[in-house]
Amino acid sequence: VQLVESGGGLVQPGGSLRLSCVGSGFAFSRYTMSWYRQVPGKEREFVAGIWANGGNTNYADSVKGRFTISRDNAKNTVYLQMNSLKSEDTAVYYCKRPTGDYIGQGTQVTVSS
Repeated sequence: VQLVESGGGLVQPGGSLRLSCVGSGFAFSRYTMSWYRQVPGKEREFVAGIWANGGNTNYADSVKGRFTISRDNAKNTVYLQMNSLKSEDTAVYYCKRPTGDYIGQGTQVTVSS
């Protein structure tokens, strides 16, 4: 199982970013996928999740209405569209396959003027 995130970077408050995570080594379309984030000195926290068929999603209260998780099973990819970014969204963002607790290497998102 391999999960590779991309799309992080530096963005101004109020801006947008789209993160991508490509999964390989497993039947991607059969698994729920999630995004987590972590700030140094704090525990990793749940951001968003999406069921295998993409029909159900859930979000942390802190990102509801601003972030959207989606997936393209034909491309083995899960996305996190992040809008109206705030400084408190600054973190390393990780893609996770909850079943088996597989997680990628992370991508840094920094929201700063």
